[in-house]
Amino acid sequence: MNAAEGDYVEIRGISREPLGKLAVEGWLAWPETRRLADVMGPGQLRFVGGCVRDAIARRPVTDVDAATPLAPEEVMARLEAAGIKVIATGLAHGTVTAVIGARKFEITTLRRDAETDGRHARVEFTDDWIEDAKRRDFTINAMSCSPDGDVYDPFEGMPDLAHGVVRFVGRAGDRVAEDYLRILRFFRFWGGYGRPPADRAALTACRTNAAKLKSLSGERVRDELLKILMVAQPAEAVRLMQAYGVLEQILPEAGEVTRLRLVNWLTTRGVLMEGLAADPLRNLAALLDTDAVGASAVAGRLRLSNVQTDRLVSLVAPAATPTPDQDTLDHEKLLRRIGPEIFRDLAILGWAAEIEAATRLPAQRSAAWRDLLTTAMDWQGRNLPVKGRDLVDMGLAPGPRVGDVLGRVEVWWEDGGFVADREACLAKARDLIGEDK
Repeated sequence: MNAAEGDYVEIRGISREPLGKLAVEGWLAWPETRRLADVMGPGQLRFVGGCVRDAIARRPVTDVDAATPLAPEEVMARLEAAGIKVIATGLAHGTVTAVIGARKFEITTLRRDAETDGRHARVEFTDDWIEDAKRRDFTINAMSCSPDGDVYDPFEGMPDLAHGVVRFVGRAGDRVAEDYLRILRFFRFWGGYGRPPADRAALTACRTNAAKLKSLSGERVRDELLKILMVAQPAEAVRLMQAYGVLEQILPEAGEVTRLRLVNWLTTRGVLMEGLAADPLRNLAALLDTDAVGASAVAGRLRLSNVQTDRLVSLVAPAATPTPDQDTLDHEKLLRRIGPEIFRDLAILGWAAEIEAATRLPAQRSAAWRDLLTTAMDWQGRNLPVKGRDLVDMGLAPGPRVGDVLGRVEVWWEDGGFVADREACLAKARDLIGEDK
């Protein structure tokens, strides 16, 4: 495919000189950062990737990664000589972790890809900063900065970041072929840093290689998908994935994005409530259009944990759903049965579905949904005052009948509004045992 068809983005005017400056403040001024730079020596360390990108974008920086032309063995020797704890995180790929106080820094020797197969890469070490930058995925991730804040930007990542452009370094098709996970990473970074229209060359490469996503492990796909669902506007990123044939390769059970958009709006901007925030599994449930069997299949394919699987199935195919139309007693019963977290999530999903159907809800109805969320968030829990041991002490033989009688006592206790105390529940148990004789 030629450049006119959008498959090629030329690497323009590569510069080896610094093109910008970060103030030495925040993470650059941490005592741990300064010590690391001193130990590594002049010209032997630059900070790379997300910390540089987010510092330029004035976003919070949590993880600080670095690169060096020094061999990993030399890096370890310098750190250990300075009394710094070193973890051989991935020596085969040139990565070690320096632990300074409570902070960890991943330091990777400059590399170039010697061989790739779309899933794994065989790397060779180099002392060339440009060669290392060429193997990065996007221009906004290919920037680096010195400990003094000099920013090196060989592929015009700074203007791309300023204008909301997410594009691959060099040929988009080549970068994707090196690791097909970059297809999903493109939509994640576009959702987090991009603005419409999305880069045409990137979209073409993603669409062309979308079927290759099936060759990736479920764990890698899961991690990226859940991150996509946590960007500021996940519905827009997902909609773009659908339009270019990407989502169907990893999540054929997905439906329309409207409910996802509404759930995200409710939890990030529509309802300002302490403890309420966006959640990737809840957003995934909002996106799915399937039943319990389909939700279980999604969980298996994405290698979700047992706890995550149970939660996803409970949200996609609930046995009962809370609504403002139920009375307080019904809410209490359901809270005890499914727990406040699932109750809250189902209320959010139900609220979003009602908005989707009606477009706009009366203020009174919205207030009722909000009250339902408050009920879940404030619920302290109620415990049945008696246990199976109490029934055994009454002379009931251990076995299934204990659970049966206890369950009937619980239903009676719930139907009575949870007011019966321990003595009343014990009396009810005696009556039930007597009736069964």
